[in-house]
Amino acid sequence: MSDRYFQLIDEIVAATLKGKIRSKGQVYQMLLQGVSSGTGEILERCLEERLLITQRQVDSAASEFKQAKAMRTLRALKTISSEWERVQEQKQVSEAITSAIAAITTALPTERLTALLRVIDPNQQQVLNLRQLAELAKNLQQQSQQIREPDSAAEVEMLSAGISAGLASWQRLEDHLVSWIYDQSRGKLGFEGGSEQRGPWALWAKQVKSPLPQSLFQALALNQPLSEWVTQDLSIDLSSWVELAVVLQCLQRGLVSWCDKMVYDSKVGAKLSISTFLFFAVIWSHLANALNQLNASAGRERLVNGCFQICMQILRAFAQQQYFPLYGGVFANLNGKYLKDALDYLDQPLRQVEGTQEKARILTWLGYSLRTQGKYKRANEFHQQALEIARHAGDRICEIANFNHLSRISAAQRNYVEAINYSQRALMLSRQTGDKLGEANALANLGYSEVFQAQEQGLVEAEVYERAIYYLEQGKQSLEQLGDSQSQALCLSSLGIAHVVIEQPQTAITYLEQGWQAAQFSGDLYLQGLNLAYLAQACYSTQNLEQAVYTGCLGAYLLEQIGSNDWRQPAGLLAILQGQLGMEAFQNLLMQQRSKIIPLIGIDGYEYIPQLLAKYRESI
Repeated sequence: MSDRYFQLIDEIVAATLKGKIRSKGQVYQMLLQGVSSGTGEILERCLEERLLITQRQVDSAASEFKQAKAMRTLRALKTISSEWERVQEQKQVSEAITSAIAAITTALPTERLTALLRVIDPNQQQVLNLRQLAELAKNLQQQSQQIREPDSAAEVEMLSAGISAGLASWQRLEDHLVSWIYDQSRGKLGFEGGSEQRGPWALWAKQVKSPLPQSLFQALALNQPLSEWVTQDLSIDLSSWVELAVVLQCLQRGLVSWCDKMVYDSKVGAKLSISTFLFFAVIWSHLANALNQLNASAGRERLVNGCFQICMQILRAFAQQQYFPLYGGVFANLNGKYLKDALDYLDQPLRQVEGTQEKARILTWLGYSLRTQGKYKRANEFHQQALEIARHAGDRICEIANFNHLSRISAAQRNYVEAINYSQRALMLSRQTGDKLGEANALANLGYSEVFQAQEQGLVEAEVYERAIYYLEQGKQSLEQLGDSQSQALCLSSLGIAHVVIEQPQTAITYLEQGWQAAQFSGDLYLQGLNLAYLAQACYSTQNLEQAVYTGCLGAYLLEQIGSNDWRQPAGLLAILQGQLGMEAFQNLLMQQRSKIIPLIGIDGYEYIPQLLAKYRESI
């Protein structure tokens, strides 16, 4: 066999040198016909030997003529090598398509859709491109004609038709993937869930011809709840649903690819990619939830499971990116309502995923998202599970992140001894592994926890806070360089609280205002409320009563809305102001701040403040 392959290689080289090979395709066909199945390794060894000998001839040629001939031979051998790689790649694709067809056609009817979605999963080692998907659809169509059982044949045919329709719809949308960004001059991706029409959805709805994707895009353009959308007279058959899956996958992957190539501003590109991953994951989550509310049927349950499967595929692909956020700051371009609703059921398919590194990172993201909503018990469960998986997978960066998040949860629950313990473990491990972001967060958590522990113990001496302030200053400087706004907010608020406690209110105000701004940017509602609560106290100390009312009302409202008992601290300060100023004077101060409060919490939030204060007085 070796002699045969040496002869094949020499024949191709000789034909190349004589000018008989006019394209690489000829070499490809000669290899395809000349190499027997299962003997590729023998060819590769022969080719490697010829390359090595020829390279030596090039390096040691006695004349320019001999060197030139050897170089031509070397180029011919390299062409053979590259075309053999193409043969191998095509072989792998053919095997993948053959295997996919077998998996789909032999699956039970209830699992056939799952088998298809597994085939088009972008996390697969062999990811099918658009041309290969079209080939898969064609082969499925042919295979359906050979299936004797009528229902199974019809179902396989619908899967094939859905893939073909999805590719056709994507072809109409491809030229409009990002054109709307320049046409609208909005500067946003339109994935914020606003009430006005924005983003690509209205434009994309005009381009597609199929009813289901067109209707979905129109609903998203108008911010219509998907629970209402699925109750319309829609044709959500298997073929249409597969088409929708293919179209949305192409759109999501296309947008992420475009965002990732924004080399002129990689940070902006990363933020847009993050928003894109999350938004498409949430679409599938909403679809699953909406379909789940319809009347029970075997077909409905299959579609619900399919939605969760695609959602998990998106999140797993997201978790493999370098910019996957382990510490927050991902909600700036994602409407809070989408996140809040989706979190209740995004974790359900995670129970079916094996203990992979991606699962640990997804659980970390879900954990800190829940913590910002004040759901500490559930967040703690997510982080503990993520910690165990990260350890098993050897993902030290993720392990450190979960120690840091557990420290923050403990501090939020006023368990400062445990918070300090977690932060110290994160600090030690981050320094061992060289994780600068993890170290900065650990310093922030350590200083934060020590400030609150000292405050809880009633310690007011300045020297007690010096070590904590030193940790926080170190963490703040590192986080400024790293650009972690959420952890910066933690440092700044802790520095502000420390200066409130040691009765340096003016310095405290500077830190707390910066901390509030950083917390707003990161979307951490708990830190926003905490900064505002202490800012109100600092403003009260300087007798800036208007600002104390403004920040106190905002802090109490935000903390109460996420279920944190810390709302009672600013509410108590406002109650003191009511007693000192009198109800009428206090109401006048509140009315003066109306124009500043409404843009942040809305008219309903503003009108709820008196009820919140009444709730506090009743609880005393």
